[in-house]
Amino acid sequence: MKTIRLTMAQALVKYLQAQYIDIDGKEEQLFAGVFAIFGHGNVAGLGEALHTVKDEFPTYRAHNEQTMAHAAVAYAKQHRRQRIMAATTSVGPGAANLVTAAGVAHANRLPVLLLPGDTFATRRPDPVLQQVEHFGDPNITTNDCLRPMSRYFDRINRPEQIITSLPAAVRVMLDPVDCGPATLALPQDVQTMAYDYPENFFRKQVHHLSRPRAAMRDLDIAAHLIRDSKKPLLIAGGGVHYSGACESLKDFVETFNIPVCETQAGKGALNWDHPNNLGGIGVMGAESANKAAEEADLVIAVGTRLQDFNTQSRTLFSREDLKVVGLNVAVFDAVKHESIPMVSDANEGLRELTEVLSGWNAQTEWLASCQDWAASWNKRVDDILAAPEGKDENYLPTDANVIGAVWRSTTEQDTVLCAAGGLPGELQKLWRARSDKHYHLEYGYSCMGYEVAGGMGARMATPDREIYVMVGDGSYLMANSELATSVMLGHKIIVICLDNRGFACINRLQNGCGGESFNNLLQDCYTVEGGAPKVDFAAHAKSLGADSEQVQTIEQLEAALERARASDKSYLIAIDTDPMPSTDNHTWWDVAIAEVSERAEVREARKGYEKAGEKQPY
Repeated sequence: MKTIRLTMAQALVKYLQAQYIDIDGKEEQLFAGVFAIFGHGNVAGLGEALHTVKDEFPTYRAHNEQTMAHAAVAYAKQHRRQRIMAATTSVGPGAANLVTAAGVAHANRLPVLLLPGDTFATRRPDPVLQQVEHFGDPNITTNDCLRPMSRYFDRINRPEQIITSLPAAVRVMLDPVDCGPATLALPQDVQTMAYDYPENFFRKQVHHLSRPRAAMRDLDIAAHLIRDSKKPLLIAGGGVHYSGACESLKDFVETFNIPVCETQAGKGALNWDHPNNLGGIGVMGAESANKAAEEADLVIAVGTRLQDFNTQSRTLFSREDLKVVGLNVAVFDAVKHESIPMVSDANEGLRELTEVLSGWNAQTEWLASCQDWAASWNKRVDDILAAPEGKDENYLPTDANVIGAVWRSTTEQDTVLCAAGGLPGELQKLWRARSDKHYHLEYGYSCMGYEVAGGMGARMATPDREIYVMVGDGSYLMANSELATSVMLGHKIIVICLDNRGFACINRLQNGCGGESFNNLLQDCYTVEGGAPKVDFAAHAKSLGADSEQVQTIEQLEAALERARASDKSYLIAIDTDPMPSTDNHTWWDVAIAEVSERAEVREARKGYEKAGEKQPY
């Protein structure tokens, strides 16, 4: 057997370069590069290996370990899990900073390869700088924090171990069921150790995504339930996008007259103005979709994990005779909510259902009723999104006002991106997706700080699209450093920073639970006598190298968006907004309220909480 002598780090990089993926008949490199912040735990090993191939396998320098991994996660999401990026850090704080991003990838079932440096496998210099010493177990390091946040985890204590571990990690990241973050902890001494690797380990390998098909029995049962239904409703989840099933979904619902509602991850599976589209479902959903969910006798849940926001904490699907078909590639998700599972790739499953249901149609009266509800909701949204008229310069725009302006500025070739705070709820209700990539929400983990870095990652994945990042002042202040990276790398994003001076979403929730405003809006926080400073977000963005401006009105915002679109580098627009208004859709979410309180408002809210909870099945 022919061998080649390399360090473990060199072999790892060489293996990554040899991985390809077939995307619609075109071969692409599976790994698009590596985000890296070097330290003593990875600079001499992996850093040296990456430098050798820097011209053909790019290394991107970022400003924060967590946010560079967010960018890598967003890159994979924008690529529908078909291309991957890696992220490497030093041992200690750098590795610990990966944990939050790993949680984002894990919750959202998105692939990213994490390569944190680790302490010495030989233990000769123990305790090395930044080593966390566990008194009872010398094998535990900072990287063990990544175990519960990883779909695959290994510590490479011998250079030959990557021969089995690397293919296993790639398998997990490409598996539609197990997909998520893979972590290979790399002791810094092992990175530099040489080994005679088999040459065939580095042969070109072209991967093809698995598309499992349903068992015939599951298909027959699902088809039988659909035929027997009078009021079927389909929920489109993120799995529709990841399986490339948007066209199959469209064909399926058009053929059988089935109304559709969307999760955050599923939004855009049908264009907003498709006659079968009722809008978002659940706590953040459209009244039309939630009305249909209450009346449906069958729910076909396609590629969704039925998170509590989608089911209004298990109170939305209230009919006792309701049945749920879980069409999902993961049996873990397919059986949720006592669903009848149809374990299948979304695209394959919808195609097969279309064949076996030939000749059947849902009642036209049901779809017509749903379309009436949708028309009423869309009329309301028209009014909400319209530019405010007759407002003086003292008027503080709402989130909805800003969303309307941004939506009017975009085309179907653009993407709006968001993650946390009040904006995801308003966007789910109000944003009208014109194409399958017009909407990019990280809401599996709802991670504050994802937005700016995620926008950069999305732009790297789809450089032909303008990426509009909508972010509140709270999230922006948590993590904004990759705005400078986006300028440095030339990956332009447009950031709209809505400054409502605090965590307004949680303030509203606090008030809704009977609590007094406390520690959320800056005016209600412990501060010096003069209060919290007014942050000049435009000046801050300019200091990071971006173009920027502050605006006061929606009219000024619309003009600024035109300038931002014309700019050749990242651009931030800051606008002060009202922290209180949100679009009411009369829904309930299970947030536990104190049983005992000195506040009458809390006691009253608890009564309402207990009453609403009576609709839960247990």
